[in-house]
This record gives sequence, structure tokens and C-alpha cells, in this order.
Amino acid sequence: MNIYVGNLSYSLSESELRDAFAEFGDVVSVKILTDRETGRSRGFGFVEMSNQAEGQTAIAQLNGKDVGGRELRVNEARPREQR
Repeated sequence: MNIYVGNLSYSLSESELRDAFAEFGDVVSVKILTDRETGRSRGFGFVEMSNQAEGQTAIAQLNGKDVGGRELRVNEARPREQR
């Protein structure tokens, strides 16, 4: 299950984000998107979890939770639109 995570602290690392989601199940991958020119976090990313039920639990538990000084916005990722 692919999960969108928004409103991330700009100082939050991928390993810290992985740790937050690992409480709820097996995390397959974590990606925080960065600005191409500055290399700075864009404030959102994606977490892939191996199990749908674990993903839903993580969404329910982490949406609105304060991580790194900011309240996360967590929901199921929508498929990428064609450009």
C-alpha cells in the first residue's frame, strides 16, 4: 500500500519517517521528495507498506499526529496522473 505523507518538517529524515511507520507494520520503502535545485525537502513524501491492513492502521494513527514539530497529513496515495 502506498501512503502519502504531507506537512513534514523540513528537517525530518527518511529514517525518522520510517521509524514512525514501522510501529504499525512492515515498511517496504520511504521517499521524501526534495527540491532539484536546493536539495531541501519539499515537505511531503511517500511510504510504502507491505500490507493493506497495516497501512490503514498507520494512516488512522498518524494522521494529525505531531512528528518533528508538525502535524502530519496522512492518507492513501492517489495514482500518478499522466502529463
